[in-house]
Amino acid sequence: MTTETLHYIKPEQLHVGLYVHIDLGWMEHPFPFNNFKIKNESQIAEIRKLGLPQVRYDPLRSDCDPLPLQAPPIIAETPPPEPVVVEDEEAAKQAFHEKRLNELRQAIQECERKFSQASSTVRQIERDIQQNPPKTLDQAQELVDSMVDSLLTEGDVVLHAMQPKPGAVEHYTHALNVTVLSLMLAKSLEMTAENIRLLGLGSIFHDIGKVQIPDRITKKSDPLTKAELSLIHQHCAMGAKFANDVGMHTEVVRIILQHHECMDGTGYPSRLKESQIDRLARIVAVVNLYDNLCNPLNVAQAMTPYEALSHMFAHQRTKCDPAILKLLIKSLGVYPPGSLVRLSDNRHGIVVSVNPNKPLRPFVLLHAPDVPREIPLLVDLGEQASLSITHCLRPNQLPEDALEYLRPATRISYFFDKEKPEGH
Repeated sequence: MTTETLHYIKPEQLHVGLYVHIDLGWMEHPFPFNNFKIKNESQIAEIRKLGLPQVRYDPLRSDCDPLPLQAPPIIAETPPPEPVVVEDEEAAKQAFHEKRLNELRQAIQECERKFSQASSTVRQIERDIQQNPPKTLDQAQELVDSMVDSLLTEGDVVLHAMQPKPGAVEHYTHALNVTVLSLMLAKSLEMTAENIRLLGLGSIFHDIGKVQIPDRITKKSDPLTKAELSLIHQHCAMGAKFANDVGMHTEVVRIILQHHECMDGTGYPSRLKESQIDRLARIVAVVNLYDNLCNPLNVAQAMTPYEALSHMFAHQRTKCDPAILKLLIKSLGVYPPGSLVRLSDNRHGIVVSVNPNKPLRPFVLLHAPDVPREIPLLVDLGEQASLSITHCLRPNQLPEDALEYLRPATRISYFFDKEKPEGH
């Protein structure tokens, strides 16, 4: 894992096909995401309007090279142009702000739809893998490919806590959470597309060995007996054997076998240490630990995302690959999506999206009794200098009306959205 080399060009070198990064806050530019591949001249014009002295771009994800720098033309002296009078600059700024927040609302709704679809697919995979391995493997590969394509092309990761609709079936699946978060980390690491896809498959099937263990044990919320715990510890080897028997890639088999190994040698089944543990398995191990803390079988023992990251850093650092743990904390932010918070004006809210440039100032859905929840009041703390988060809360610390309005999910789930195609 090495630091990424940054490449910059002048705005006049922009060209259709370049993959660019806009190093501004989300509210400071008009694009759906901070990084994307330029599709037309109008996008180039919009980037140049931002007045950036230079633009960061990714040569590996670009379809072409930047335009060569031209010598500046000799311009004859002309009278300065008449100043443009902006009649209501504040109103225009407010309209732009509202437009951006509306786009975030739409992104959340789209994420919820995609999450529901992916959740159904994962449940189908988990049901059918024993009876029809070839068909199920194809389904899993198709799902992973769609997720990886989003990450490796125009897509940018947008994490959201999926709040279940009243009366809806709970969408949370541990395998999907582990897959999404593992792929999110993979995007920030120097990995080939093939390894990222193998990581996705290993994540989806990491607990496949548990299908051979009775539900009364795997779904038991009370403490396990010594015999039950011993059987649970066998699910890694059981899963690896099954994966090998049905022809899964050896890298996927290693992920399944090693996803409970720890860097300090206290894991299972083989008490491997540090470099003995497969690199991809180390990613799944960290993410698996995090999701199990947020979403234990006994919901009463669940940690908030904020608590889970703090606990891992304070008490379980020796078990995790330190670079991967730090990357998870950086990627999810100080206040991960799903975190319930109290603001400096004493209002309550729930974090819906991380602000990568300002980790202490995410996007928050506010408890606003006078505003219908279908069109929630979203605030970008990155744009509100006078407003900040003062406390991260558990659900039972919220007033009853705020809890009903914000509806924090019983299970915290994550998904990502990709940039919508033009015209959508």
